Amino acid sequence: MAANVRLGIIGAGGFTRRRLLPNFLAADGIEVVAVANRTLASAERVASEFSIPHPMGDWRALLARDDVDAVLVGTEPYFHHEAVIGALEAGKHVLCQTRMAASLAEARAMHAKAEATGLKAMLVPSASFLGVRRYVKHLLDTDYVGAVRQAFGYYFVSNYIEAGAPLHRRQDHRTFGVINPLHTGIYWDVLRPWFGDPRRVLAWGGTFTPRRAESPGGPQIAVEMPDAVTVVAEMAGGPVVTCVQSGAALFGEDRIEIFGEEGTLVVPLHGGLMGARKGDEALAALEVPPEYDDSWAVEEEFVRLVRGEIDRPELSFADGVKNIEVLEATHRSMTEECWVDLPLP
Repeated sequence: MAANVRLGIIGAGGFTRRRLLPNFLAADGIEVVAVANRTLASAERVASEFSIPHPMGDWRALLARDDVDAVLVGTEPYFHHEAVIGALEAGKHVLCQTRMAASLAEARAMHAKAEATGLKAMLVPSASFLGVRRYVKHLLDTDYVGAVRQAFGYYFVSNYIEAGAPLHRRQDHRTFGVINPLHTGIYWDVLRPWFGDPRRVLAWGGTFTPRRAESPGGPQIAVEMPDAVTVVAEMAGGPVVTCVQSGAALFGEDRIEIFGEEGTLVVPLHGGLMGARKGDEALAALEVPPEYDDSWAVEEEFVRLVRGEIDRPELSFADGVKNIEVLEATHRSMTEECWVDLPLP
């Protein structure tokens, strides 16, 4: 490998341009050498903005380049499987955006291919609740709340509240897959390190506006993804974890609440960790010690993974498969109206 990890970008969407690309360009030990977007013109715009030497209109041509060691797959979930499999077959290490795939079968195939090639593969972790996740894990491991009885994750946005608005990009099952509603998968990325994997799930999903214009002024199409979803998960270790999410809610507060036999933790999405134990009068602010800082370091982590300086990333393809398994079970439960046991066959 060259002195620097040489990176190619497949799909430079909003999050890639806002966060990943600037951080990669500022990181040590890596250089961004090529970008392929939906069209050559859009790739050229990104290349011009970020001074990337080689804009490309064909992602397969990017994978064929000898000066690309690794790729970031920054597309929406519908394309992750094809791009990741293609990259691994081309001998490239892979960093894939957060939602691993549009189905469990795709996710399993991606993980199997990475294992078979021996190449490095990781997912971009969610930024949700970043800054407190490691400390919450520590508090749970050291029995701050005692044995956890219940936990609740709440996510509320108003993106789908206007019945006359066209289909929102996150409602489009053709790009996100029917198993990826709202931020259900993102919350499970946060909850799984704290509570492990469910042994079964029960889910409800509701679509308040069943048909929308495909695009502004476009034809009406059926909305295939729910406007709101609630998932009840019985965890193997005992707790019951409930996720309540809505895309049609005004003034909701995004947070996670954890209730144990000895105390309570409240984790707001935008900071301000709160806690209380038996004998306390009320919840109080908890300061996160510096040694539990878990600030964003995805780009540096990927470089270290590719270089062999670490063996396992924070969010591996194996983790992604477990996440997608919960999402698939959630979808089955919504459509079949029953509990679904995990792991899935």
